Amino acid sequence: MKVAEISSLSKHINEHVQIRGWLRRRRSSGKIQFLFLRDGSGFIQGIVEKSSVPESVFQVAASLKMESSVIVSGLVKAEERAPGGVELFVEDLQIVQIPEKDFPINKPDHSIDFLMDNRHLWLRTQRQTHVLRIRHEIIRAVREFYNDRGFILIDTPIFTGSIGESAGNTFEIDYFDYGKAYLAQTGQLYLEAAAMALGKVYNLGPTFRAEKSKTRRHLIEFWMNEA
Repeated sequence: MKVAEISSLSKHINEHVQIRGWLRRRRSSGKIQFLFLRDGSGFIQGIVEKSSVPESVFQVAASLKMESSVIVSGLVKAEERAPGGVELFVEDLQIVQIPEKDFPINKPDHSIDFLMDNRHLWLRTQRQTHVLRIRHEIIRAVREFYNDRGFILIDTPIFTGSIGESAGNTFEIDYFDYGKAYLAQTGQLYLEAAAMALGKVYNLGPTFRAEKSKTRRHLIEFWMNEA
C-alpha cells in the first residue's frame, strides 16, 4: 500500500493509503471512533466504523492514548468540512508505541509558564506548528527578496568583542584568556566591513538583549534582519 504524507492526501482521493504518525486525540460515539492524527506534514481525521473493520482493529483504536505512535491504513475520501478537505476511513491500524504516561498537555487552560516548561511537547500542538510554519515562510520570503536583488548573505558572529549599542543591556561572558566577549546585539559592524568587499549584503540571525523578555520593546533573544 502506498505510504503518503497527510499534506498530500488531497491528491489521493478514493485511493487506499497508509499514513504514519501520532494520535492527537480520540473521540468515540459508540460504534464509531474518530482519530485525530498528525504526521508532521499536517492533520487529518481518521474514522473507524465498527461495522467496517475487524473487532480487533476497533479495540486497538479504543486502546490508544494521546500521542500514541501508529501506522494507519485506509481509504481517502473528500470532505469539504474537514481540514485539508479529506478524511481517512480506517481499514487497518497498527500500534508502534503507546505512551506509558498521559500526555501532560491535554487541557485548554494551561498557564504559559507550564507550557514553556514543557516547550518540547507544546510544539506538537496545532497552534504551535502553525506558528512555526508561518515563521518558516517569513524567513524564506526574506531570503528570496534579497536573493532576487543580488544581495549576498553574511552570517555575522554571535560572540563579539564589540558592543553595537549601549553596554547596559548586553550579555557578557568570559572569553578564555582574551577578556570579555558579548552576545551580539547587531551584525551591523560586520555587515559594514562586508559591504566594502561585496557591495549589497544582508544578515538574518539571532540577536540578544539582556533585559526582561516579552516587553513592548523586544524579547531577550530574537532574529533580526539587517542589510
